[in-house]
Amino acid sequence: MADSSVEIIEGCRLPVLRKNQENEDEWPLAEILSVKDIPGRKLYYVHYIDFNKRLDEWVTPDRLDMKKLQFPKKEAKTPTKNGLPGSRPSSPERDVVRMLFLGYFKSAYNIRVYLMCKRKAESVSLATQVTAATPVPSLPSSAEASQASVYPAMRDPSFSIKSREEHEQLTSLTTNGTTRRLIPSQPGRKRKNCGGTDEMVKVFQNNNPRCSTVFLPPGEDSQDSSDGIPSAPRMTGSLVSDRSHDDIVTRMKNIDCIELGRHRLKPWYFSPYPQELTTLPILYLCEFCLKYLKSLKCLQRHLVRAVLGLNKIINTLPTYSQNLCLLAKCFLDHKTLYYDTDPFLFYVMTEYDSKGFHIVGYFSKEKESTEDYNVACILTLPPYQRRGYGKLLIEFSYELSKVEGKTGTPEKPLSDLGLLSYRSYWSQTILEILMNLKSENGERPQITINEISEITSVKKEDVISTLQYLNLINYYKGQYILNLSEDIVEGHERAMQKRHLRIDPKCLHFTPKDWSKRGKW
Repeated sequence: MADSSVEIIEGCRLPVLRKNQENEDEWPLAEILSVKDIPGRKLYYVHYIDFNKRLDEWVTPDRLDMKKLQFPKKEAKTPTKNGLPGSRPSSPERDVVRMLFLGYFKSAYNIRVYLMCKRKAESVSLATQVTAATPVPSLPSSAEASQASVYPAMRDPSFSIKSREEHEQLTSLTTNGTTRRLIPSQPGRKRKNCGGTDEMVKVFQNNNPRCSTVFLPPGEDSQDSSDGIPSAPRMTGSLVSDRSHDDIVTRMKNIDCIELGRHRLKPWYFSPYPQELTTLPILYLCEFCLKYLKSLKCLQRHLVRAVLGLNKIINTLPTYSQNLCLLAKCFLDHKTLYYDTDPFLFYVMTEYDSKGFHIVGYFSKEKESTEDYNVACILTLPPYQRRGYGKLLIEFSYELSKVEGKTGTPEKPLSDLGLLSYRSYWSQTILEILMNLKSENGERPQITINEISEITSVKKEDVISTLQYLNLINYYKGQYILNLSEDIVEGHERAMQKRHLRIDPKCLHFTPKDWSKRGKW
């Protein structure tokens, strides 16, 4: 449907033909990101508007609907660094990508030094602009926390529960960001308190053990909103990317195919592998050290030398972790720093067979996190997804937090798949605790939000946001209540029956280290 008389340029928008999940034709609106000429025809790299970037692809002219072509509008000049109009603000990460393509860096050490100097200069500049500290919101005191009374799940008709939209109190649960800790917590084995209050949640269980009503006090929301919209990207932590600095280079996939062991993977996003490797039809990786090679013959020679002991499979841990981050960037869109890996710990999950260990996925965490992050990046490789490995990695990260005596949370923003996995894990973990509560001495069972957080090592903000996500929180007589319905209980039981992979805490041998006492990693 392409009209040869009209020239399509970068920035144009028009409907593009694609197949949906039901293998039916659809014409979503797409933006042209790049155009390339090959002998005999043109190809267009398109991004489908309001679709995930992993669906971006090269398309032929016959898939374009020229009747609804929209040319790009002239953009207003934006203020930029040095005050020059028309240019865009720069960032250390964006500069690194460009300088990599130009060949300025000879080693990862050079990149690390460059980023450290750049960030130090920016922090000094930012410190001169800060005039006052932002007050940190706090939860109500224990005296202000509402006390709950218990009601059976089968209520009197006059029992009226108002939705949270009708009450201003619930809007105090923030959904547009996070509260930052002003003073880093001191290291130690003592479990952190999740908040300044110890709000009481009373659980009422009537004759039907499958239904219960829980009363919940107000509190803060998680860093991601309850409606599934991630909060704004943060520039603290490990590998957070600032999406405002995306350019045309990083918006396009640069690797067509990766061969890793017995699998061939189609990357979803850009990853800064050396430019000379991006033109290859297949990029070969050693599945044991993740070293990237340009041909199958080079890979075979690399493996033979490794078997003969002429070179080490894993040369150094920094090299392995950098190669791991390069591979992970092919499937993670919100991460951008791939070389400064010293401040992080990496936990790699593998499958074992007669040919050795094969990487399934991994997660990384900061050695020292001032914001209680217990995961920086987490990834299950596409061939192993939907098998329960992702939830197993999440469970393992929280088991480590339990041994450390801390509550933890993943670094935000989460990817779409990461958010689904964490929401599922949080929901199953919290519901499992609520359903297993037993009354003592004939009294109604009681539990606090802090107790749930301490038992699971899930941060209190994530506990509250999960309850909101499940639509369990209602407002009644000045108190927040949580009602477990029959459908929720049955759905939870079905989900737990499918969850076969679990972590056995008794088999975990782990001694936490105090990284703050180490002068050098």
